[in-house]
Amino acid sequence: MRDYWLSKLFFDLQDPAKAAEFRAGRAPVLDRYELKPEVRAAVEADDVAYLAPLVNPYLLRFYFLVAGMPDDEFLRRIRATGANHG
Repeated sequence: MRDYWLSKLFFDLQDPAKAAEFRAGRAPVLDRYELKPEVRAAVEADDVAYLAPLVNPYLLRFYFLVAGMPDDEFLRRIRATGANHG
């Protein structure tokens, strides 16, 4: 099941200004979204496996690039989930 607020966060971070603000400090940006505590904790922990089923795979990959995770690391983690997300 998709999570609306997580998807909205990831979508909004496509805006370069919002992405820069997020990289400068996640907490103030996360505070603007009604994320469930466990979802927020997964975002803060860069938990690819937890977040993968909650959001579109393209937004997921883009988010982790914005968050600063190298693409090869993201791909390693997503493959470890056994999901077909790229």
